[in-house]
Amino acid sequence: MNRFPDAAASRIVVASHVLMVGALLLIMHFGLLAGLLSACLGFLLTRWLVRVFGGVQPQLPFKVENLAAALVMFAPLLLLAMALSRSRSYIIGAPLQYRELLDFLAHTVLELREKLPPEIGDQLPEGAAEIQRALASYLGAKAGALASAGRAWLGGLLYAYVGGIVGALAAIGHPGPGRGPLVQQLTVRASRLGEAFRQIVAAQFWIAAFNTTLTAIFLLLVLPLWGQKLPYTAMLITLTFVGGLIPIVGNLVCNAVITLVGLSVSPVTAAACLAFLILIHKAEYVINARVVGQRTHIRVWELLTVLFVAEAIYGPAGLVAAPLLYAYAKKELAAARLV
Repeated sequence: MNRFPDAAASRIVVASHVLMVGALLLIMHFGLLAGLLSACLGFLLTRWLVRVFGGVQPQLPFKVENLAAALVMFAPLLLLAMALSRSRSYIIGAPLQYRELLDFLAHTVLELREKLPPEIGDQLPEGAAEIQRALASYLGAKAGALASAGRAWLGGLLYAYVGGIVGALAAIGHPGPGRGPLVQQLTVRASRLGEAFRQIVAAQFWIAAFNTTLTAIFLLLVLPLWGQKLPYTAMLITLTFVGGLIPIVGNLVCNAVITLVGLSVSPVTAAACLAFLILIHKAEYVINARVVGQRTHIRVWELLTVLFVAEAIYGPAGLVAAPLLYAYAKKELAAARLV
């Protein structure tokens, strides 16, 4: 008599996993990753604000949950309205500016021998010219693809904002006591996904912010003090933050781009950029190992494998989603005592 309830419960658990995996695959397929990440972020921010404002609840005529959700939902609009006069052209024209940056990099790669000192440029093998042309062609192709990306760029911002609203509303929702078993299991799945987000993506966000702050100081303050100034500084700072959200690979790409742009100014500037990036990334690796590695127990080879596979399937979105989804999968496997 007890075997039927156990079998039914097992089917419910399997159904919840199938629904969760299906939802995540649909999100990746239809390009809704920005909405998913923003929903997780909005959920965590709302819960954090509820704890922060919990002490003033007796003095408020409404629930602190409503106040926290309102702040999360309307703060982005307020910040956008305050900065719109200065940042509108930057937000709308970002794809065009990144296309120009890629064209600039392609031109720099083609002129690599001329940029380097003669004693170093003459040591480059003859085959390096073919590599330069191939790399320049690749960058040029990517630049062309960005020409029509303005609508997708603004669409991603809209998805991110709507996702934040969904997360804030979900954080203040209190389901009734009569929840069915499938809803309970889906709640477990969602809570583990949220925990994975908190451990990896939130930690990576602060790591990226740390990296971006130091890079901005170097590009906007240190280099000008030496009489040097890199072109496309705003694009490089933005790229540093976005790339910092992608563990390992994102840092390597940002380092290569900033060093190439520095090489367009002078070899000494390129060497200074490379030395600075190596220095700050040494500190970043220590933070990354402590914050991310110890909490999630994800080894470097595991993360690299997942990043490459996800990028091959979903492109840049796969690079961003891979650490989160892999950490979530390991949590589910660990809960089932399979790993």
